[in-house]
Amino acid sequence: MILQTFSKRLSEDFHFKELIQGSLTFFILRILGLIVGYAFTLIVTRNLGASCWGIFALCFTVLQITSVIGKLGLDTALLRFIAQYNAQGKVRTARYIYLKSIIVTIFLSLFLCVLLYYLSPLLAEKVFAKKHLASYLRLVPFALLPFVLLSINSESLRGFKKIKEYTILKNLIPSLFTLMFFSISFYLLNIRNTKAVIITYILGVSVSSLFSFLLLNKEFNNKNGELEKISLRQILSVSLPMLLSSSLFMVMSWTDTIMLGMWRTEEEVGIYNVAVQLSMITSFTLGAINSIAAPKFAEFWGKKDLEGLKKIAQQSTKLIFWTSAPILILYILFPKFFMGIFGKELKEGALALVFLTIGQFVNVMTGPIYYIFQMSNHEKLQFVLQFSYSLFNLLLNIFLIPKYGIYGAAFSLMLTYTIGKLTSSIFLKLKFGFWNIYLVKHF
Repeated sequence: MILQTFSKRLSEDFHFKELIQGSLTFFILRILGLIVGYAFTLIVTRNLGASCWGIFALCFTVLQITSVIGKLGLDTALLRFIAQYNAQGKVRTARYIYLKSIIVTIFLSLFLCVLLYYLSPLLAEKVFAKKHLASYLRLVPFALLPFVLLSINSESLRGFKKIKEYTILKNLIPSLFTLMFFSISFYLLNIRNTKAVIITYILGVSVSSLFSFLLLNKEFNNKNGELEKISLRQILSVSLPMLLSSSLFMVMSWTDTIMLGMWRTEEEVGIYNVAVQLSMITSFTLGAINSIAAPKFAEFWGKKDLEGLKKIAQQSTKLIFWTSAPILILYILFPKFFMGIFGKELKEGALALVFLTIGQFVNVMTGPIYYIFQMSNHEKLQFVLQFSYSLFNLLLNIFLIPKYGIYGAAFSLMLTYTIGKLTSSIFLKLKFGFWNIYLVKHF
């Protein structure tokens, strides 16, 4: 009976059907990506220890933060522009905006590569107070340009609602190539050190970036449409507020790791990073549904269909809630078991995993609020909200991490997610007239 009702609903509601199909595609491919990614993590932590993984996590954090500047918010802006212009039959305009954006991105990223290479010793000594990190951080610039281009191209494909291609590029191929290159290094060449972990990741991202150009070029060449020339100033007027929001989101996401690296040991950073990765599975379906929901929000906003936007937002949140709840329960009941999979020393992060999972559950319970703001000309509001949450998280980390280590970091993130997402929900109600917190009476 339930299956018949669901099937009927799919046949009657095209947008809901598209949401389900896109989410399932992302979900299946994301599972494969997670398996490959966790296999890589497992090999590294079990053979090279939490310290090695901690160094890799710090390097990856620096890469993520630098890449936000390199992208200038153009990845999210292109997602919105391409979704809107594709819906209006103006793919040539979308291509025009993409080409302008990619030129700016390449030049800025190359400049950042040089800057980061020469500042690495200073970063290692003054920020992390660990001089030995310099040689590892100097490898990071070689990953920056391909990492940025991969993100730009992936989001562009997402704008075309090519969820399969987007997910493969974003979540599967980089992990797959990294695991393949690392396995060759570890098992065949017998190169077993931290630098090998970082270098194989650089190779994996670089090959993935090349694939992204091939897939996106095919998409642009298959469609024509009207050409409307958009100035770089117009493009940046959309992307820069998104850059600010992305920067703040990155600050909130990585403040804990950076501060752990400053005040605690590499082992603690490694343990905490594994707990973070595990907790992110709780928001697994949030990412799956966001993959198709974000361009749908841009599409509805472009058509001025607020009722359609509300409907797809609430459908998304309901799906996210029910698919995430079982994972939350398992993590709360068996945190030591899941952390212990990656080695006995990582069981110390069990309580941190519980805190992080609760924070992620609040995240999924409120659905894709941030994308609603970003895809509907409310990116400035999103920036103000994100700035407030990031500042709150920063202050909590400064107060809690020196004394409580990974537990303080995890508690800070949990509290920030809880207050931040609930506050955003209030603003969503004020701006759009509906709630997006999952409560039965609202759905």
